[in-house]
Formats: sequence, structure tokens, C-alpha cells
Amino acid sequence: MRYQLTIEPLGQSIDVDEGQTLLDACLRAGVWLPHACGHGLCGTCKVQTLDGEIDHGEASPFALMDFEREEAKCLACCATPLSDMTIEADIEPEPDHLGLPLMDFTAEVTRIEALTPTIKGVFLRVEGADALRFQPGQYVNLWVGMEAAPRAFSIASAPSSDEIELNVRLVPGGSATSYIHEKLAVGERLQLSGPLGRFFVRKRDPRPLVFMAGGSGLSSPRSMVLDLLASGDTRQIVLVHGARTADELYYRDAFEALTAEYDHFTYVPVLSAEPQDSAWDGERGYVHDVASSHFGHDFRGWRAYLCGPPPMIEACIATLMQCRLFEKDIFTEKFLSAADASQATRSPLFRSL
Repeated sequence: MRYQLTIEPLGQSIDVDEGQTLLDACLRAGVWLPHACGHGLCGTCKVQTLDGEIDHGEASPFALMDFEREEAKCLACCATPLSDMTIEADIEPEPDHLGLPLMDFTAEVTRIEALTPTIKGVFLRVEGADALRFQPGQYVNLWVGMEAAPRAFSIASAPSSDEIELNVRLVPGGSATSYIHEKLAVGERLQLSGPLGRFFVRKRDPRPLVFMAGGSGLSSPRSMVLDLLASGDTRQIVLVHGARTADELYYRDAFEALTAEYDHFTYVPVLSAEPQDSAWDGERGYVHDVASSHFGHDFRGWRAYLCGPPPMIEACIATLMQCRLFEKDIFTEKFLSAADASQATRSPLFRSL
């Protein structure tokens, strides 16, 4: 059985299969809804039901309070329709969003490279006639090993590449990342779905761009930068990438080569815990501090894209706003596991996180 779902304020109607969540149906139709954990724990995907009947599924009573249920609110990531429905969601128009539908794919592992002692580059070739179309900065959900739930990984390659590259950091105690680092083999076939996320360059705005990345958070900015340069975009682009030590800094040679090739691209690597007696002669400290110094403590006229660990993102947001950049010109996205989401809090500095 299928039901019709109308999404306001878009006025768009889509089909939803019986047992399919509102969020999954929307994403597969190319309609973006705010979401984060995907497990009914964080409340990011909360929408208002205007008409119709709903099954709340496994929504956490902490993410969706009893009084909110009485007010006909629901969590789109776990709510399924019992009739035709109309919902109202907090959706802001994004002219640069292509609205690419979420699709399922099978992909073969073609290469695995050790980018650093703790980060593996996993290269995948999608099987079948349908290529994975995505906007640089988006991510995929990947099923690995015997895990029932997928893991989210940003795409590090440009859309023009014939392979999908994922940069996977080994998380202590993480079953999925441990499998990738210790057991995943070339030739293995994996299931993935994508594209996901609203972290992409707003190309229609001509202002220069600063990317601030930490660790394997380089994935999305790398995809964005490669795409911008390959497409002939001539605005000023600055990439500040932080790592703890020199052996954790990856793609340095490639970015330095791009700096030599493109006058409008600047690459600033930063190390926060490199031994003082090492041969490193580059920047030391934290991404937000080095970026602030590089810009003379004034980011006016720029747009910023942040990707990395939550503490780094918080520090960067605070620095950017202290240095005269408005919230509307700062873009970022956090990925939350089911375990993380139950303890997650929103940024006190930035309402859209």
C-alpha cells in the first residue's frame, strides 16, 4: 500500500510505501528534511503533522515528548504513515541544492591506501548502470562487515572521478572502522546509499571561500576544492587543515601542487602536537587560531565551510563570529552515531547545528 505525503511549505507531494519512514521517502524523492542521527534520538528531524495518521515507531520519549505527540509532532526518521498525510517542516530554500534522490548501490572495493597511521583511503567503484551522483561535501551511508546499521562517511573524491573515495579514521572500539582497517579487502562488495547531507558549496554566491578541516574531516573540503578548481572557479579559496602530528597530515603534497598551479588557491597545514625538535617548519597550533591570524582576525566578505571533530567546529565558529563573520555565512555538518546522538547537544553558538 502507498500513501501520499504532502510537504509544506514546499507544497510538494510524494508517495510513501507502507512501513517506509517519512524521512526515507523524502530523501529518495530528492526532498531534503533536517535530520542527524537517523535513530529517533536527537530530535533534529521533528516535523508538524497537519493532517493524517502516524505511527511514531521507536521515537525516543526524550527526543519527542508526550506533549509534543499530543501537539501532532513526530520524528520523520522513524515515523511511518497510516494514511495520506500533510506535514510542515522547517525547510529553508537552497537554490544551489540539486535535490539528487537518495539511491541504493553495490560497490566494489578497488583500492585501500594507508593515508596516515590512523586513516585509510577506501576507493569504491559503483556497479550497475546508475552512477552515484552527488554534490561535493555530501556523504554516503555504508554497510560494512556484519553491522546491521550503516556508518556515514563523507565523499573525498570529486564528482568527475570514476571512483568514490572515503577517508576512514580508526575509532578506538569502533566495530565498523576496525573492520575497514583490519579486514576489508580489495574486491569486496559493499552496500551503500547516497547522496546525503546539505553540506555543499553555495556556488551562486561569488564571495571567496575558507575551508577549515581537522583530521579526516578533510574529506568534504577536498571534494569541494577539487571540484571548484576543476570547474574553472576563480574566486579566492583558502584551505586550513589541522592534524596533531606530521604523520597524521595527508594529501599535503597534492595540495601544495595545487597551490603552485592555481594562484587563487592557498593551502595552510597546521600541527597541534608536533614535537618541538622535529623538522616541521609550518604552522603550529589549532586550526581556528592559525586561520584567524592568516586573515588578520577579520573574515568579513568570506564564507566559511567547517568539517572536523565537534570541539574543533565549536572553536572555529566562535573564532569566525568574533572575527566579524555572520552565522549565515558559516556552513558545517555533524555526523552522529546512534551512541553519540543520545548524548548530543546543540551548539550554544550556532542555532543550525
